[in-house]
Amino acid sequence: MSLKYLAIDEEGFPLFGEIRVADAEIGHHLLSQVKFAPNGSFQTELDGETYVVEAFDEPYVIKNVQFKGGDLVDGLLPYGLVKTFSLQTLSVDEWDRFHGYFQSEDPSRKIPFVLSRAAQAELFQRLDAFDDESITYEQITYPIPSYWDDRKDIQDAAYWTKIYQTETPGWEMNRPTPALVDMLPRLKLPKLRVLVLGCGSGNDAAYFAQEGHVVTAVDVSPEALQRAQAKYGHLNIQWVEQDLFRFAQENQNSYDLIFEHTCFCAINPSRRNDLVKSWINLLTPGGFVLAILFTMERRSGPPFGGSEWEYRERLKKYFRFLFWGRWKNSIDRREGKELLIYAQKK
Repeated sequence: MSLKYLAIDEEGFPLFGEIRVADAEIGHHLLSQVKFAPNGSFQTELDGETYVVEAFDEPYVIKNVQFKGGDLVDGLLPYGLVKTFSLQTLSVDEWDRFHGYFQSEDPSRKIPFVLSRAAQAELFQRLDAFDDESITYEQITYPIPSYWDDRKDIQDAAYWTKIYQTETPGWEMNRPTPALVDMLPRLKLPKLRVLVLGCGSGNDAAYFAQEGHVVTAVDVSPEALQRAQAKYGHLNIQWVEQDLFRFAQENQNSYDLIFEHTCFCAINPSRRNDLVKSWINLLTPGGFVLAILFTMERRSGPPFGGSEWEYRERLKKYFRFLFWGRWKNSIDRREGKELLIYAQKK
């Protein structure tokens, strides 16, 4: 049975096709039924049918706020939907946007939201005080932590090598990712110098090599590269054991295309902008990035989540987007959580 999909735009309105839902009753129902799917994506239902939700930002975007007393606030959403959150759930991202969770006795309906700029301005007008790390309302101070967990330990080779040695990595598919296999022939690329950062056991790098490209595959874990070479040592691939940020410093303007898959989600989120700048340094003028990025709610990791809103903000200064779309033929555990981007360096 084919799945049905429902996009939610960056202002929080569900879309049928590319058109916002005009019927307030239907829109209200679609938003009120949003919940987590078993695989961690979002879903909703209408007339007995389940829809995979593809939210551009958070599934809920608060338009206005109304204080109820204590730490409780009503968030007003499109179509007149009202949901309550606690000031204690708030966190802040690097664009100074407030995120949080609505109250629910059902964990599957503890859905994240983001405050619109207008709603955030309303909230700040009601506060007694605020600074970079907290807000104070009715003489009670609430800490506002960073949106992302800080995981500096995952930068070490030992962290990743231990995973390879003690478990089957969750990202291991033992084949190239289906999105790459589907998309690459459509692009009809000439022979390119392709770089795969965080190559793991080499499945994607091997596919590029088999398609005739000149491939360099980089990983910080010697265990990952040993596995890659055991499987694909017969292919013409340059395997490099090195920290990707150091590699970027030493190999500027060297590659025509960078393939991103399960590397962006694996680094400390505080270094995501550094990774984007590394892509710029590594690419030749007019070079390309082909990326499969996770769109999911996961603030601690790895893998860390992300949103289309975030990826657009990080990339738009440096890249011209040639293709941007959700991948709709994912394996079950990734269904509703993969975004495919093909972009050219400006």
